[in-house]
Amino acid sequence: MFRFGHPEYLYLLVLIPILAFVQLIFRYQRKKKLKKFGNLELINHLMPDVSYVRPVVKFYLLLLALALLIITLASPQFGTKLETVKRKGIELIIALDVSNSMNATDVQPSRLARAKLAIERLADKMVNDRIGLIVFAGDAYVQLPITSDYASAKLFLSGINTNMVPTQGTAIGSAIRLANNSFSHQEGINRAIVVITDGENHEDDAIIAAKEALEKGIKVYTVGMGLPDGAPIPVTPGNQSSFMKDNQGNVVITKMNPALLKDIANVGEGKYIPANNLRAGINDLIDELGGLKKSEIESKIYTDYDDQFQYPVALIILILLIEFIILERKNKLLKNIDLFTVDEHKRDEEI
Repeated sequence: MFRFGHPEYLYLLVLIPILAFVQLIFRYQRKKKLKKFGNLELINHLMPDVSYVRPVVKFYLLLLALALLIITLASPQFGTKLETVKRKGIELIIALDVSNSMNATDVQPSRLARAKLAIERLADKMVNDRIGLIVFAGDAYVQLPITSDYASAKLFLSGINTNMVPTQGTAIGSAIRLANNSFSHQEGINRAIVVITDGENHEDDAIIAAKEALEKGIKVYTVGMGLPDGAPIPVTPGNQSSFMKDNQGNVVITKMNPALLKDIANVGEGKYIPANNLRAGINDLIDELGGLKKSEIESKIYTDYDDQFQYPVALIILILLIEFIILERKNKLLKNIDLFTVDEHKRDEEI
């Protein structure tokens, strides 16, 4: 796996052929000027220490060094890198209700869509914290283990829908208990759970689950999605022409249960946020979470690309060293082992 971190610098490589062409022109002009003084073979004998090849070699070495410098500026990257970083933050797990009632549109564009927007807003405001994601309906599942990678959190969030959990229902207590067991094993970290649901709990005792969380030092916050008057549940998400009906053929109206969500938040020493005041409520939640004491968190982060600029830099140093060692004129002490001696006729042609 290979890429350039700043590929825009590679456009500078166009300078290499331009400079090479300019150098050819100068050599041609020099050859023309020398011919004005007489026979080239005679001139060469008059200047025995002058080398016509060394300056060319030095020039192309500098040209190669320039090309490598441009590649270095483009930041070559390849391989994978595992980094261990230490940050001060908290751990937060969001439990999101994905039961069919979350498709209701009493909160626009729908309860679930509004909840996902709220989570995105929350993730955008988090700094140096860990975040995890649980989805639940009749059962609860870990969608994203606790992580510091907010981009991954948003990616997983985008794929959430009400078809993810096969068992319908609203098992808030199961979601809270699963969240309790999904935090890291590192000690001394402040933790919180945010349950986003319409509150229609039919499966278990969420109050007891919130007490269990508080006993572990984990605060529980609730965000109510929906309005007290309720709304019908679309058979197909986004389609308002067909709604779910009960056994008697009546359209099912789903209503938010604010009383239960308030009780859960009170027992969990958190806070209840109603959907009709979601923007201000999320801001308050962010402030409350920000007020929790930050602890040092050690995280391992995978990066797909690792900078490898040291290799072209090493080559540049080596090339410049060689260019410095090579003299433009022939060395009298080493003239018998001149590596740059070429056939006289070929040299005349190059001049």
